Amino acid sequence: MGDSEITAARNYAVGAEGRLTMDRLPMTGSSLTSAVDELGHPDYVTDSAAGATAWATGRKTVNGRVSRTPDTNEPLPTLLELARREGYATGNVTTAQLTDATPAALTAHVTDRACKGPADMTACPADTWSRGGRGSIAEQTVALRPDVLLGGGADVFAQKVTDGPFRGRSVLDQARAGGYQVVRDRTGLRTARPDRPVLGLFAPEAVPVEWTGAPASAGGTPPQRCTEDNPTRPAATPSLEESAKAALELLTTPSERSGPAGKGFFLQVEGASIDDRAHDADPCGQIGETLAFDRAVAAALAYAQRHPRTLVVVTSDHGHSGQILPLEARSPGLSTTLVTDEGSHMRLGYASGAPGEVQEHTGVPVRVAAQGPQAHRVLGVHENTELFGTLRAALGLHRT
Repeated sequence: MGDSEITAARNYAVGAEGRLTMDRLPMTGSSLTSAVDELGHPDYVTDSAAGATAWATGRKTVNGRVSRTPDTNEPLPTLLELARREGYATGNVTTAQLTDATPAALTAHVTDRACKGPADMTACPADTWSRGGRGSIAEQTVALRPDVLLGGGADVFAQKVTDGPFRGRSVLDQARAGGYQVVRDRTGLRTARPDRPVLGLFAPEAVPVEWTGAPASAGGTPPQRCTEDNPTRPAATPSLEESAKAALELLTTPSERSGPAGKGFFLQVEGASIDDRAHDADPCGQIGETLAFDRAVAAALAYAQRHPRTLVVVTSDHGHSGQILPLEARSPGLSTTLVTDEGSHMRLGYASGAPGEVQEHTGVPVRVAAQGPQAHRVLGVHENTELFGTLRAALGLHRT
């Protein structure tokens, strides 16, 4: 989610002179997003695994690697692990699979982001139990036992564990054995109790997007309005805003029970399909998910208004492929024209991949905006690793 994606959503929904909620955070800077290769040389375009690892651990790594060093492939302590170790409640919310790169960067250490479940370990032989590792992303995530896990990926958690203490049982069985309440929809989320950890699995894979429309095409599309609905999204699926609110409530209750000196919590909330829809040059899906994420930001800021010691940070792992083009531009790639809520036409182009292929990330800096304790530290231009220090300082965490 770069500034092009944010601007497209702003133009479409609230107008060129309007503002999204994420635009209103008072401290705003830029985060540089390069990764590295195994020798430490810069790789100027990061993927989500290396991008999320950078701010989750304070170290850059190789594209595709999750919270491990780029050279020796050793595990790197993550913010969520450090927070748990020092008594904080923790949570991870996403619209992707809970084993996807960004949420995984906080809860697991694997050589390759593809190693999501026990059946997916081909690229990570050293991470298997038989080789002295701790298994797949899903296995490591439930073993770490964050207090709240909400997202998609039910099919991964249904996979059978092939080695280690839970061999022959599913990862979901492992989660239940660890005390997790498993919820599947909005009703289950609303009735979840704060006295036990909560695992919400709201889709077999990624959570279906909220908006639909015609994808960009070679030569452009006729002017279109997005459909603010998705017939493939089950009605009982909680929105990202609902998941964020539920996570905030579930994480607050136990910390408040410990009194005014309670530790509090650390929570990540990801609008993952902004990226997914940009990869497929799907402007309506992309804009709808950006606006859904913005409503989750609004929920976080409303929470912070009631709890002034809360730091809220809004950023992304990397920029993406969409560009806002002049209406008369003859793009060599894919493009579409949208009719905005202002009644004007806006042309979006995608040209970081050939027509019919995946559109790629870009190496641009991304916005990092903040409100609350230590928010001033995001001002200026910083490496993506610097956010680790900001969050660690706000939480008062030790490095190891």
